Amino acid sequence: MLRRMKSTTRMLTLAVITGAFVVLSGCASTGTVDNLQSQIDAIKSDVATAKADAASANAKANEALNAANAANARAMETDVKIDRMFRKTMQK
Repeated sequence: MLRRMKSTTRMLTLAVITGAFVVLSGCASTGTVDNLQSQIDAIKSDVATAKADAASANAKANEALNAANAANARAMETDVKIDRMFRKTMQK
């Protein structure tokens, strides 16, 4: 009888501990999932901002490239004009 009681007590204790663990882990999981979801939402917002910033930077870089190409073309035209002027003075 005493042996059966010890076995039953152990099983009951194990069941209570298991039940408490399941309940507590379920609560922790819900909080963790909510926390993870808020972190994911924050990261999505940061990614959207970074994409917008990258697009703006790309547009500015393209403007700078176009300005540099235009300046290079003017510099080459000026070089050609100076070269022609130099040749004319050398012919005289």
